[in-house]
Amino acid sequence: MIKGRFGLPMPILSLALFLVWQALNDGVTGGSVVMGLLLAWLLPLATRNFWPDRPGIKHPLRFSFYVVRVVFDIIVASAEVALIVMIPGRQPKTAFVSFPLELEHPLAISTLASTISLTPGTVSADISDDNTLLLIHVLDLDDEAKLIETIKRRYERPLREIFS
Repeated sequence: MIKGRFGLPMPILSLALFLVWQALNDGVTGGSVVMGLLLAWLLPLATRNFWPDRPGIKHPLRFSFYVVRVVFDIIVASAEVALIVMIPGRQPKTAFVSFPLELEHPLAISTLASTISLTPGTVSADISDDNTLLLIHVLDLDDEAKLIETIKRRYERPLREIFS
């Protein structure tokens, strides 16, 4: 039996797929809306067996604000990386940082790692076997403690609220 509202096994995922489909198309047309609706309905339906534990997003509105924050941070970090690359003779101070995780939910940890990798100048390189440390490569590091506090404040704490 199909669970969810209107026969959608994952309504939030369906909405996200529809919106992404519309954003990727060159304008909103009748055909793009019909195709977007079909994809938004069929993809979650076809992949529902791959999701044994449904994502635990408890506060979708907070997640929306989180996405806006991440997009803003990506834009700012892109400008910062461009400046690092464009200034002649500037040598970035690359480093690996062990970030202590407070998150426990696998999807929350994955979202944090993805957020870090999406932000220019940082890449999530590895996670410890016990899921307590995330290894991050940083293009230009001035203060490790400040970086850790910034990630905790801007990303980890909001994700803890979203997934708990």
